[in-house]
Amino acid sequence: MAIANILKAVILGVILTLTAPSGKGWAQEPVTLISGDITLNGTLVLADGQTLSDGIILLTHGTLAHNGMETIQGLQSVLEERGISTLAITLGLGISDRTGFYDCTIPSRHLHQDGVAEIGQWLAWLKDQGAQDITIMGHSRGGNQTAWFAAENANAGFSRVILLAPMLGDPVKQAAGYEARYGQPLAGLLSKAQDMVAAGKGDDLMAVPGLLYCKDTRASAAAFVSYYAPEPRRDTATLLPVIAQPVLVIGGTADQVVTGLQAAVAPLSDDENLTLVMIEDADHSFLDFSAEDVADAIEEFVKG
Repeated sequence: MAIANILKAVILGVILTLTAPSGKGWAQEPVTLISGDITLNGTLVLADGQTLSDGIILLTHGTLAHNGMETIQGLQSVLEERGISTLAITLGLGISDRTGFYDCTIPSRHLHQDGVAEIGQWLAWLKDQGAQDITIMGHSRGGNQTAWFAAENANAGFSRVILLAPMLGDPVKQAAGYEARYGQPLAGLLSKAQDMVAAGKGDDLMAVPGLLYCKDTRASAAAFVSYYAPEPRRDTATLLPVIAQPVLVIGGTADQVVTGLQAAVAPLSDDENLTLVMIEDADHSFLDFSAEDVADAIEEFVKG
């Protein structure tokens, strides 16, 4: 089923719950969105004197992280100083009311595509609360999920897209990285998982040497396939030409997690719809002075 159709089905069944009012000066206010039996958490920061109708950025974190991580909180703080409101969400990863980094003792049944759907749910939530001029933004894997959503949902009601060190997808590099990290070739594990999915056993658990950052863990076959099977849409560079809205891609010259971003995106930057900004000496976390540089680029993009 296409992501757009999944979103329609999910959003229809979502019960939206607002736990913080819309008004000026609300800092670090928790909000929740309830979908089925899963409670999803967000942190709403409205800049002084601003309401949701004045514009907001919907911000998604990276792999197995959460909205309270230093990178996300830092961005919310420096953007608030510039009069820009944000809603930072925590992806559920199959766990209700999830906080903190993912607990690797819990078997992984979540899918990469789940994050794409949840971005759509939160976007619908913001629109339901009267938000206007919504920018969707993601960091790292969240950047790819944001780009994936944008590429397949051009008419969903967002104005622009910001991708901070978005994940790139190279199956060869991914396989080499998996074996280097976990000491076992990826190909055999992936083949087993794909066979299980094909046999209708995608929900069955596998013992694997690793899934993402979780070592010696268990994961459903469907989860393993979702994160490791070749999928062009997990390569953000392939999605950029498809996104209809203006896109800002921000990278760090010292990023050792997402490498090759400038080389991948620069050839596409002749498109007037796409802006690439590289932050000198910034690593993947974009902390301290790097956060200020990121916020400056975002302010120019959003307000300019």
